[in-house]
Amino acid sequence: MKQFLTTLLILATFILQAQDKYLTKSGSLGFEASVPSFEEVKAKNESVTVILNTENGEIAALLLVKGFRFKNALMEEHFNENYAESELYPKATFRGKIVNFSMVGLEGSKIQKVTIEGKLDFHGKTKQVSHITANISKNEHIISIEGSFIVQASDFNIEIPKIVKNKLSNEVHVAFNFDLVKK
Repeated sequence: MKQFLTTLLILATFILQAQDKYLTKSGSLGFEASVPSFEEVKAKNESVTVILNTENGEIAALLLVKGFRFKNALMEEHFNENYAESELYPKATFRGKIVNFSMVGLEGSKIQKVTIEGKLDFHGKTKQVSHITANISKNEHIISIEGSFIVQASDFNIEIPKIVKNKLSNEVHVAFNFDLVKK
């Protein structure tokens, strides 16, 4: 809880420093680590907090790991207890920047392809993530950002037991969709 409050304070500082900021508390982030011919390993979290500073393209995101929902309740339990260890590591964060960000050209729902890079903190490990591809657009007072990237479970010290190694991929596909409102 103490770490969560610290992260919240950091995000609040980020908000106060940003003059032109956009925010959501209901962003969507999902992941899939499925292997063909086996049960789908897929989850979604629809309570992601995201802040974008439109002056410099800095972006920060925070989610509670227990917020991921699976089709199968048992799979969700195994994810929280055995893989993500969400009691020990209750949150995941991302702090980064949209490369060469500019509000120019975003008006009128025009979609721009952008690259995001930054640091992802999950399961007690921080990993530099580069070349996140995303589409960004602005419609009235909402900036929409959607994209995807791939991470390796092993990069975050998540061990896949031998018994399920052929049913669960080390390669995790992450997709996100954020609709941010000016604050």
